[in-house]
Amino acid sequence: MTTRLPTIDDLHEAGHVTGKRVLVRCDFNVPLSGSEIIDDLRIRSALPTIESLLEKGARVLLCSHLGRPKGEVDGSLRLAPVGRRLEQLLGQHVEVLDTVVGNEAVAASMSNADIILLENVRFEPGETKNDPDLARAYAQLADAFVLDAFGSAHRAHASVVGVSELLPSAAGLLLQNEVEKLEKVLAAPERPYVAILGGAKVSDKLAVIGNLLRVVDAMCIGGAMAFTLLKAQGHDVGRSLVEDDRIEEVREVLDRAAQAKVEILVPVDVIAADSPHKGAAHEAVTLAEIGERMGVDIGPRTTELFADAIAGAKTILWNGPMGIFEIEEFSQGTRGVAQAVVSATEAGAYSVVGGGDSAAALKELGWTERVSHLSTGGGASLELLEGKELPGIQALRNQRRNG
Repeated sequence: MTTRLPTIDDLHEAGHVTGKRVLVRCDFNVPLSGSEIIDDLRIRSALPTIESLLEKGARVLLCSHLGRPKGEVDGSLRLAPVGRRLEQLLGQHVEVLDTVVGNEAVAASMSNADIILLENVRFEPGETKNDPDLARAYAQLADAFVLDAFGSAHRAHASVVGVSELLPSAAGLLLQNEVEKLEKVLAAPERPYVAILGGAKVSDKLAVIGNLLRVVDAMCIGGAMAFTLLKAQGHDVGRSLVEDDRIEEVREVLDRAAQAKVEILVPVDVIAADSPHKGAAHEAVTLAEIGERMGVDIGPRTTELFADAIAGAKTILWNGPMGIFEIEEFSQGTRGVAQAVVSATEAGAYSVVGGGDSAAALKELGWTERVSHLSTGGGASLELLEGKELPGIQALRNQRRNG
């Protein structure tokens, strides 16, 4: 049985919250245009944890990475814009530091400030190396630690793993919710269970496919990754993106699916284009008609085939677009799948949409509230779906086992 994650309530009951300094690792890796935040979803997603700690009488220190500054200070990746947005959302002052650790950070942590935002943790060269000295420097700032950055939980970094081994630690509300919702589709899902997988490379999803064969009834495969499967089955795919070095692995997975009696649905028609660019000549064709063109989206018959499978499901997992979604002409398959997932959810199915482009598609359509759970973590949710124990989550569970 999986060890339960320690929670903020556990920390509170043990006396580590009220009147204490609590360091919270958030995911404030938001898109910026200059110093303007384009999308504040990740900031708003952290608010329940921050507000819960404040209500329990904690002094809250927030930390996060932003971009990839590679251990050096990058003025364009400072967290000051995040601090300003947090002040607006919380309606109270946030003290924004221009350092991560050290004397200034320690002095601030000992002050009466209710909320402190440390500078970008990746300005520290030891952050991504899980440097023990940096982890100790984080631990000096607080009496307890809360990991709420699900999108970074698969990284064995100092502000994710290192510090949690040194302080009483727990999962934040966002992390707790993500893990519960994603583990639900891996443990005892209601049937029929349909997974929809897309994206560019089948190599990115082979481990997910392999792990899901244990629990799903059917799998719809779209996106460029479908062409490696189609070629493995002997179809002509023209100039479509294919990972030839993965053909044998794909054949093995298809054999395993057949043995497990999992139905694998692949495209029966595609949108074929002269090039993968906006404005390229394109049309819906069968696989036999693709010729020297490349597939850039699933075709209307495939969209209908996938939608029919989704309509009959009680549990749905969707990860990855069906085509080059960011180009309007090649986005119809993804839109059709999104509509099918939303319709099935509203008919009573439990749906989980995993990060990245799938989330972007739902957001663009204005349907983010119309699925059961929309994951905030791209790589983290993928690794969890592969059946891996994420380093950040493992560190929290170890503390509970050892506590």
